[in-house]
Amino acid sequence: MTDLEAQFGQIDIYLFDQLLRGRIRPGMRVLDAGCGFGRNLIYLLREGYEVFGVDADARAVEAARRAAASLAPGLPAANFRVEPIEEMSWPDDFSDVVISSAVLHFARDDGHFRAMLRGTWRVLKPGGLLFCRLASSIGIEAQIRRVTERRCLLPDGSERYLVDAELLGELTTELGGQPADPLKTTVVQNQRAMTTWVVRKNA
Repeated sequence: MTDLEAQFGQIDIYLFDQLLRGRIRPGMRVLDAGCGFGRNLIYLLREGYEVFGVDADARAVEAARRAAASLAPGLPAANFRVEPIEEMSWPDDFSDVVISSAVLHFARDDGHFRAMLRGTWRVLKPGGLLFCRLASSIGIEAQIRRVTERRCLLPDGSERYLVDAELLGELTTELGGQPADPLKTTVVQNQRAMTTWVVRKNA
């Protein structure tokens, strides 16, 4: 393991960019909505951030708790909970930063997507930052096949709920936010596209 990997883990490169630009700073409360095994939290745990996580997968949450116990022994295990994103038990306006990395594209349909997004947005403080990375149709419109609503079959064989630039713009306004960055989309050999959507919640 390299020193960088030990320090940062397998952090999403676009989340790393937010750290480099000072948007996620010590003293902030960070909630990972769909934390998985905690790959985006290694640096934050190591540096003493107040970190919280939720995931529907109990095994993933247990792994995140083990990482926290190793890297931040004083952090309560209860900071990591087995819950669906749309029904998180934390109160409104709870966190300075909310991370949603490769989560929302698992929505079953439009209603489920909006419920997950509302649940994620609800726990973000006014003035707080939502970092969201999710599958999109941007740049691969001709390569996808719609299954139902926005659920689409991708060239790589996976089925995902796909957003586009127009929808993300509408949602930013609807939620009561402002773009913190332009949309950034990575197209991987015309097989799939991942878009980074970073939004500041209106104060």
